[in-house]
Amino acid sequence: QVQLVESGGGLVQAGGALRLSCAASGRAFSTYAMGWFRQAPGKEREFVSAISGSGHSTYYTDSVKGRFTISRDNAKNTMYLQMDSLKPEDTAVYYCAASSFSNTRATSAFGSWGQGTHITVSS
Repeated sequence: QVQLVESGGGLVQAGGALRLSCAASGRAFSTYAMGWFRQAPGKEREFVSAISGSGHSTYYTDSVKGRFTISRDNAKNTMYLQMDSLKPEDTAVYYCAASSFSNTRATSAFGSWGQGTHITVSS
């Protein structure tokens, strides 16, 4: 089990940008695929983006392609999500997650979760 802590959330106007960070504990960070998920009020948690342990492979859900960029700095045990051109539909609690697999986008493969950070995008 990996401890994960998200930060960087807040309130932003539509069209604006935010950068989320996810700090991870442990000594094997570079072996974990990492992902971002979000959950809007009354809805199920959904996949947003994922990145392989090396950072070579990235995945995005269709609704954020071209707007969000996932990255990681393995030397700092940190993953990031740069969110540009934000829309009100992006409003949700965003969670980072870690997988024992090195390269995956399957929700079921992510077993460690952060506490979440709130993103509110106003019109």
